[in-house]
Amino acid sequence: MRIDVITIFPELVEGFASASLLGKARRDGRIDVRVHDLRSAANDPHRSVDDSPYGGGAGMVLKPEPIFATVEQVDPPRPLLYLSPAGRRFDQAYAVELAALDGFTLLCGRYEGVDERVREHLVDGELSIGDYVLAGGEVAAAVVLEAVGRLLPGVVGNQESIDDDSFSHGLLEYPHYTRPADFREWMVPEVLTSGDHARVADWRRAQALLRTAAHRPDLLEQRGGLSPDETALLTRFGLEI
Repeated sequence: MRIDVITIFPELVEGFASASLLGKARRDGRIDVRVHDLRSAANDPHRSVDDSPYGGGAGMVLKPEPIFATVEQVDPPRPLLYLSPAGRRFDQAYAVELAALDGFTLLCGRYEGVDERVREHLVDGELSIGDYVLAGGEVAAAVVLEAVGRLLPGVVGNQESIDDDSFSHGLLEYPHYTRPADFREWMVPEVLTSGDHARVADWRRAQALLRTAAHRPDLLEQRGGLSPDETALLTRFGLEI
């Protein structure tokens, strides 16, 4: 997969994309992340990419010329998505959709955003990582790179960890424990040391339901509530929602 990122702070994105699993995946050739400096397409000695808004007002706006020029020079993969509070909300399902593509491009805004003609005539869509305001799109781009990159084959060493992720089945993930079994007299649940894999799987499913009900009941509502089998599963472990 090829993912291009267009930004005025390429070092922010490049640093993130070169580290951890994403960096290893790039070095192994599993993902091709290309970061483009918007200032390289500026056509004045100061490499200006922004200007004051027509009609007045606070802040600056990214100009259309360097954005169009960058896209025309590098021919990035489509869709070209502008990172914006007005965009479609990014979630696990959206990450799965993007991971199924051959590639896509992220445009990072700054200041008051981009000239409206970029939104009207250049980008294919807009993407938001949440209902809050950032100084620019670079952090949002990092979120998308991480969420999509880890879904690609071979990026995460154990595929089961992807299959059990929170949101993968409309639920939060179950609790995890590791050694020691007794830490300050807080014991690992007996079922996890029983060696009964079927019982462990049922316990984890019940715990995922319980955790989702406690922290994200909206996810259960989206699923239409508990099924009879799920209610019976919780009862088996002495749990109720």
